[in-house]
Amino acid sequence: MNHNMEGPVSEEAIQDKLGVVFRDPLLLREALVHPSYSNENPNCPFDNERLEFLGDALLDYMAAERFFREYPGASEGDLTSLRVAVVNGETLSQVALRLGLGEYLYLGQGEEATGGRVRPSNLASALEALIGALYLDRGIEFVREWVTQVFGEELAQLRARGVPKDAKSQLQERVQALSLGPPEYRLVEERGPAHAPRFLIEVLVGRRVLGRGEGRRKAEAEKAAAQVALQQLEKEIHVAQDPLV
Repeated sequence: MNHNMEGPVSEEAIQDKLGVVFRDPLLLREALVHPSYSNENPNCPFDNERLEFLGDALLDYMAAERFFREYPGASEGDLTSLRVAVVNGETLSQVALRLGLGEYLYLGQGEEATGGRVRPSNLASALEALIGALYLDRGIEFVREWVTQVFGEELAQLRARGVPKDAKSQLQERVQALSLGPPEYRLVEERGPAHAPRFLIEVLVGRRVLGRGEGRRKAEAEKAAAQVALQQLEKEIHVAQDPLV
């Protein structure tokens, strides 16, 4: 198999930017190969989807463990809110953008031409794949320290805000105050490959769909749906209070 691939940036430059030196540089290369590249280059024997799967699971585990220890009084719902606040597609893509991961990716010509280097889903996937590669190369303790460092800005903001009250909790409190039935979340659609699914979920209040949301995880999609429902409720309340608006 031919592993001599020409990347957009030298592997030495990538490692300098990331602050790591891989014992097995092939793992780093695999983490940066978007499926579009391997599809267009039959001699490339891999893409980063398997490492993305591993990195996703590691991030979930490390975030859950960290917040469990840091917030001993937090409920299960609070811990979930903390985890989702950090381990979500938007945050991952922001961290990856800060690291400049987009400029290191191996992309197919079509993906390159359509803005693949700044596409949030590509950036988030590459960061998860990189975490998976680091785990295989250097072990869990190294990965934990590296993740703490690169997510430092997000973790500091989270500490300053305290345990966030997520949209689902806000919606629950709002409908209770309005004497409406409890919110019900329903899966509308699941699409994409098994290792990287996308969920579309709707939230009903009193048998009426108030919002829909999409995410890489069900919890993320439910949160997005609840946020839409909150906005819809506030809009309806505002109109009812001032019908001339």
